[in-house]
Amino acid sequence: MLRELRIENFAIIEHLELTLEPGLTVFTGETGAGKSILLDALATVLGGPADVTLIRSGAERALIEATFEVVDSVREPLMALLEAEDLLDEDRERVVLARELRQGGRSVARVNGRSVSLGLLREIGRLLVDIHGQSEHLSLLDVRQHLALLDRYAGNGPWVEAYRQAYREWRHLERELQRLHEAERDAAQRVDLLTFQIREIEAAALQPGEEEDLRQERNRLANAENLASQVQQALALLDEGAGETPALTDLLGQVAQALHVIARLDPSQQGLSEQAESVLASVEEMARDLRRYQEQIEYNPRRLEKVEERLDLIQRLKRKYGGSIEAILAYAEKARQELDTITHATERIAELEAQREALQHQLRERGLALSVRRQQAAAGLSRAVEAELTDLSMQGARFEVAITQVEDPQGLPLEDGRAVRFDERGLDQVEFLIAPNPGEGLKPLVKIASGGETSRLMLALKRVLTQADVIPTLIFDEIDQGIGGRVGSVVGEKLWLLARQHQVLCVTHLPQLAAYGDYHYGVRKQVQGGRTTTRVQALEGEPRILELAQMLGGQSTAHLNAARETLERAQQRARALAVSPAGGGVGGEG
Repeated sequence: MLRELRIENFAIIEHLELTLEPGLTVFTGETGAGKSILLDALATVLGGPADVTLIRSGAERALIEATFEVVDSVREPLMALLEAEDLLDEDRERVVLARELRQGGRSVARVNGRSVSLGLLREIGRLLVDIHGQSEHLSLLDVRQHLALLDRYAGNGPWVEAYRQAYREWRHLERELQRLHEAERDAAQRVDLLTFQIREIEAAALQPGEEEDLRQERNRLANAENLASQVQQALALLDEGAGETPALTDLLGQVAQALHVIARLDPSQQGLSEQAESVLASVEEMARDLRRYQEQIEYNPRRLEKVEERLDLIQRLKRKYGGSIEAILAYAEKARQELDTITHATERIAELEAQREALQHQLRERGLALSVRRQQAAAGLSRAVEAELTDLSMQGARFEVAITQVEDPQGLPLEDGRAVRFDERGLDQVEFLIAPNPGEGLKPLVKIASGGETSRLMLALKRVLTQADVIPTLIFDEIDQGIGGRVGSVVGEKLWLLARQHQVLCVTHLPQLAAYGDYHYGVRKQVQGGRTTTRVQALEGEPRILELAQMLGGQSTAHLNAARETLERAQQRARALAVSPAGGGVGGEG
């Protein structure tokens, strides 16, 4: 819900900060004082059109910032949207929307301090606020919302979820069938290709790690003569010596013998003797290893040729199937699986088509059961809305929930031979229709005229759909247009009831309606230093009485007494509604 509103340099508002509470908040003031400017500012920060002519004269920019408390009814979709757009703030209990208008026509939208597109700002705003009188922010004028509202009104949650579960299974099965049919169409050519590829890889009999071993062997074979020469030279120095120089093993043996004698005479040097013995043993082991290696060195051009051919084969397969032997083997396994799928596609298709028939039967049963519940709820919803409209001085207005099923040859086959369009929401298309005046034909809700009549209609719908409508903040403008004091009291009562479950803001000229406000703000226009500015003042106690008296026609004693009586009557009625079971009687059919 809206908790803080800050406006700078917007129209005749130089600087304004409002802290708002739950419940019903009313704004009153003379025509032209700036009440509509408040709503224009709110519409702008929610993604409405940016009119740079509203930047206060002499200012470079206008700024509107709205801070919302995140309530449970919209937490899940709001958090999901913010997370998807990387807009989550450390404080998950609030979200801040901002709009900056700049001279030259530019505007900047921000959510939690980060720049966003206007479309995204509008999408987030629609989750938080409905402005009645500004159709671009009115969720009830979005036909896509009507089905969900009807389902929530009817308490269809478990039935909708049961249907959706079957629909998700059907969609998964349809995707697999489509893949199998596509594979079947290309089967002959694909089978030949896969068979060739698998045989080519299998014929190579590749082994993981083989390539590195072959490279090392090729290196030995290609350098066999040089390796043999170097080994021979090393062995000669170790075992035979060079010219008059004794062999290294002989010299080390003499050193070891001398140190052995030293250690016998001086035990403190035993470590040196052992070290010499260890070095002699290591050199002798080195000589043995060299002799074994010498036996492996082979000058074999035929073997070298075979190794080169094997490495060339591996390179060709790597270019075709992957960058390593492991990747080539993985490709072969995947090809075997695909070949197996194609080979058994006909049997699998027959199996899946049998499952599809069973799922379509399930979808048909659950979808039709959901349609019956919707038809029953639609009748109740229509009666409830028409009753509310009668209370709001719209006698004779008709409201209807149109539920239709669209025939589609590719749709879900029904038992009567028809096939109807269906999606994850069911078999039905739902739209709210209205005839505001007797004798008029029913028209889609989106085509009704704007103004007070629209606001009253929306109030009626909101009252009936209180439990179903999750949008936390509702704003009503011009709702009192064309009605008198008696109906104004009825409207005030209904707004007060609506505000028990939503935050409601209302601009009004009727004192009978304003008296129901939990909070009352007076909007004033004043001139300072030759500039006109708007001020908003919280009204309590005597200032509120004075405002209501002024709305009743003046501030005489009679007007003041009438204002006190109007306020007291509204407050008594609100207290009665708060404790009366009838006070909570809004929402669905039980």
